[in-house]
Amino acid sequence: MLGFWLYMLAVDLLIPATMIGFGLLFLKRPPKKINAIFGYRSMRSMQNEDTWRFAHQHCGKVWCTAGLIMAPLSAIAVAFLYGLSTDRIGLFGGGLCLLQCIALLLSIFPTERALKRTFDNSGKRRESPCNEK
Repeated sequence: MLGFWLYMLAVDLLIPATMIGFGLLFLKRPPKKINAIFGYRSMRSMQNEDTWRFAHQHCGKVWCTAGLIMAPLSAIAVAFLYGLSTDRIGLFGGGLCLLQCIALLLSIFPTERALKRTFDNSGKRRESPCNEK
């Protein structure tokens, strides 16, 4: 039972760790060229180099923050499962993983909103004093 609990703990820390890792990567070393294979890819982010860099900076911040919040919360949640049956550990751990995936997907919306607020439809920066850098 301890082995399965440790396995589920590791599994439930994978998504937060991935978000932290890729968040830092996007902040420090985003993909240099716009491409359809790796990076934060959306119609808005791929319009030009400026939108591409901005999207990676913003997404990196969102992912780092979300990952740093989710990792300890996930570890605490899984800690409460210690000693339960493998069925309960698996069910709860799987549900937690599903919630983390939903959080990962929901992180798209703040980045798209920031892109829309900062750039016009053609990808030019809007003239506004409250633009994010």
